[in-house]
Parts: sequence; structure tokens; C-alpha cells
Amino acid sequence: MTTMTPPAAPPGSAKETASVQKSWGLVGLQRASRPRIRSLDAEVVEHRPLTEHYRAMTVVAPEIASTALPGQFVMLTVARKNRTVPALPRPMAIYSVDVEAGTVEILYGVVGDGTRTLAGFDEGEQIHLIGPLGQSFDLGRGTRSALLLGRGIGTCSLTTVAQQYGDSIDITAVTSGRRQESLIGADFYRRHGARTVFEVTDADGTSSPESLHTALTLELDSAPPDVILTCGSNRLVTLSESLAARWNCAIQVSVEAHMACGIGYCHGCASGARSEGAESPLICNDGPVFAWEQLPGGNA
Repeated sequence: MTTMTPPAAPPGSAKETASVQKSWGLVGLQRASRPRIRSLDAEVVEHRPLTEHYRAMTVVAPEIASTALPGQFVMLTVARKNRTVPALPRPMAIYSVDVEAGTVEILYGVVGDGTRTLAGFDEGEQIHLIGPLGQSFDLGRGTRSALLLGRGIGTCSLTTVAQQYGDSIDITAVTSGRRQESLIGADFYRRHGARTVFEVTDADGTSSPESLHTALTLELDSAPPDVILTCGSNRLVTLSESLAARWNCAIQVSVEAHMACGIGYCHGCASGARSEGAESPLICNDGPVFAWEQLPGGNA
């Protein structure tokens, strides 16, 4: 999920730049029916380090594994039973599901007290989670191809798109990170049918918007995607704007927020998007996936 801030000027031609200088913002997707939300204690069946900072946890949650939609998330209660801290649950994107085994896999970065506590869970322990939650990515029946742009842990919001749709649509994926060892999801994308996977890093300069713009236009100008899905970086959102203007395609973005409940009760994760009501849409309930569109009213 991506934390939204005002985007910087995008790369591309003067014509494209002029086009994407208009004001862009979050727009709610048409709300379709969603899976029933489950609250359960799940057994941790695998918990392993991926890199120095990232870990993967697999839990048994068949009710969630069988119904979760691409881009949805769960709320994990990090406090063990009979303990009160850390008090608030953590929103975690669903990295993958195994319907046959009834398991859900979650990848996370160890960045604070809550995730350090989470890293201490052993295989065989129980952990409480609620899900599946939120608005999923919307790939309608007419979608034939998609470009997935993810950076860092934000890639975890995109991987289930490939898992569910990799056999039916053409997927091009980008996984971006500071260094090679911080990249997530490349092999997963390939296993699930992605046509092309770009692994780009800050260390070698391939992750810059300019470099990615060049690589992606060379790859896709002859057959542009119907939709761009992105998460994990504001500069990838900006790049998406430029590419969408060039290809006349839609953008969907998964947005990150601190959440206390994940189901809309606390109203603590307002998106800041325009709304006809008194409150802007909630990221947990109306999102985390939104359309990212040019807004009425001319240039920003």
C-alpha cells in the first residue's frame, strides 16, 4: 500500500508532461460484493526470514484463503493472548493464498516494536487476525493486460493479482527496491505467469522514474496495458500518470494508512480524497485500492 503525497513532475515528453500536470487524486472504485469478514485465531505454520529486514509468515486460515480478493488485507493482532501490548492490530497485505492448504502468506518488514514482536512468533503459535478486508483491485471482464508497479513491501499488495489473473491476462511486473536483496516478488510473478518481470534497484540506477519510463515504453508501446496497478512509492504513482497519459489507460493505486480497526468503525484512516459527504473515504473500507484519476477543475 502506498502513502500518498503530492507527486513530483513526471518524466516523459513535453506533451506528456503538460498532460500530467493536471491535478490527480483518489477516486473510489465501484463497490462490488465482498467476502464475509472472519475473525479467528490462526496457527502459524511457517515463519522465516527472507532478508535482513523482511520476513514471511504463513498461517492456517482457510476461510480467508478461499475468499480473499487481490489487493485485500488482514488485520493482525500482534499482542499474544493474555497480553495487552502492542495494543493495536497491524494491517498486512495478503502476499499469497493457498486454497488447497487453507493458508495465507504475509510478508512484512521489521521496522518497529510491533513488527519486532511479530517477528518473535514461533511456528505452532496462534495469532489473531481479521479479514479479508477492504476494496480489491478491479480487473473487469474486458481487461486483457496489466502493468504492476511495486516498490519494497508495497509489492505485497500486487502479488495476488498475478496469482489470480496470471493465466488469463498478460501481466508485466516491476519490483523495485534500494538494493537487489530488498526486492520482493520477482520469482513469484514468474511462477504465476507474468510475461516480463523488471527487477530494478536504486543501487544500479535502474529504479529511477526516467530509466523505468524508457524501459517500459520500449517494452509496451506496441501493446500498452489496459490498466496500471501500483503500490509502495509516490514516484511510481507519478510514473504511472505519465504512462497512463501516453497509453490512455486507467490507474489503480493501493494506499497505506495507520489503522486501529481496519473495518471502518474508528474512522481514523480518512483518505483525504474529495467526497460528497462530510468525511472523505476511509482507506480501510473504501480502499485500500482506489482509482487514481485526473480531477475536474483544470491544472493544479
